[in-house]
Amino acid sequence: MKLGTTFILWSAAGAAVAVGAAPLALGAIGASNASVFGVAGVTAGLGLLLGAPLAWLLNRDNDRLNSAVQRMNDEGLAFMPRTSPFFEGVLSPLRVAMDQSVSDAESVKARVRELEIRSRITEGERGRLEEVLQSLQDAVLVTNQFAELRIANPVVANVLGLSIPDDLNRSIDQVIGDETIRKLLHEAHGTGMASHRKRIEIELPNAGSNTEGAVRTYEATLACLPDPNEAIGGVVLILRDIQREREISQMKSEFVSKASHELRTPLSSIHAYIEMLLDGEAGDEKAQHEFYQIIKNEADRLGRLIDNMLNISRIEAGIVKAKFEEIDFVKAANAAVEVIEPQAKMKDITVRVKSGPLLYSAEADRDMLHQIFLNLLSNAVKYTPEGGRVTVTVENDETSGSVMATIADTGLGIPPDALPRLFEKFYRIENYKRVAKGTGLGLNLVKHIVETVHHGQINVTSELGMGSQFIFTVPYTRQGAMGIAA
Repeated sequence: MKLGTTFILWSAAGAAVAVGAAPLALGAIGASNASVFGVAGVTAGLGLLLGAPLAWLLNRDNDRLNSAVQRMNDEGLAFMPRTSPFFEGVLSPLRVAMDQSVSDAESVKARVRELEIRSRITEGERGRLEEVLQSLQDAVLVTNQFAELRIANPVVANVLGLSIPDDLNRSIDQVIGDETIRKLLHEAHGTGMASHRKRIEIELPNAGSNTEGAVRTYEATLACLPDPNEAIGGVVLILRDIQREREISQMKSEFVSKASHELRTPLSSIHAYIEMLLDGEAGDEKAQHEFYQIIKNEADRLGRLIDNMLNISRIEAGIVKAKFEEIDFVKAANAAVEVIEPQAKMKDITVRVKSGPLLYSAEADRDMLHQIFLNLLSNAVKYTPEGGRVTVTVENDETSGSVMATIADTGLGIPPDALPRLFEKFYRIENYKRVAKGTGLGLNLVKHIVETVHHGQINVTSELGMGSQFIFTVPYTRQGAMGIAA
């Protein structure tokens, strides 16, 4: 048993030595006799036979190697101690090499894991960046260093007619049809400077217009992206639509101009009649009373103008406070008719309210609803000749779940070209300015109260010489109103 064990151990040691001495044995083949060749062959054969088991044993980690040696000692299979020169000179370096390999492997694994985490973070940041770009109202596109389209949000796709994602990773010459945009991008790429910035106003075809040749004005901003290995890593193009800003600016200027004119007119009248009173031009009491009445009327007109402007501004700013309650529309219409009755009687105009036996009520703001009826009735009386009729009809519209009110008159009617602009601020029909005075804000305020505050609808139909019909609806409930608005 011991002899067999000794043979096995010496054979294993011989195999290990053979592995190291193999190059020398091969070199000796050419210069030695056959006996040397035979010994080398036997030694190499034993090395090949026992090398694989020994390699398998030595490639275990340190704990397993120690366990194997310990078992050999416990079973009496080893006759050499672990501290022998063989173990110290041969196996110890192998063990050190194994430990170093394991340590290197763990280091590589940690590095790979770190790179994987960084890659996921980079992909996540890129995804969030693309989400931000998708939500922007400005048109944004990004190219790489090869002038290929890399990122494009829906706005720029609509403006430039791009097909996303089909056009991504393609040359800008292939996907961008507008010559001005291509020229700007190539110019930025051609500078080779990461610090290149440019801002310019350009006109592009209006994709949302059906009018041939229609254009919109954009502010184009270009910036080159820095890259560690290249002069530039790409170009960012931002197109900001400034057409709407210019339109809004123009509307503000027109509003200020018209408001100033409307405010100046009653103020001028008040100022003129006060001067005449001070100069004593109203000789008798009757003339003085007449002057005072004119001043009062102009002051009332000025007050209405200011109130309307403030109310419209509050509604447009979303800060108006409406008190919603269940309102009977028939009673609301009759209350407005009572206010307008004296004005109607002066022109011998008949004003009446028509309704059925049902309940016609909806959740609305009482004061604002009164203002709607009063403005529409006042206009009807103003532009209806003497002896005419004004009729208010109240009914339920089950289709839309709303109360519907119609104010119809037998007045002058509205020219067809004026109908689209009838609800604009300060708009008045030129030919009717001598017929009746007005601020041009009443109908605009009515539209805001009906549509913005109550989420209803207002429409007008008219025929010249035959009169007009203003029809507005208010949903039964606020929940129904919000559903219609949505």
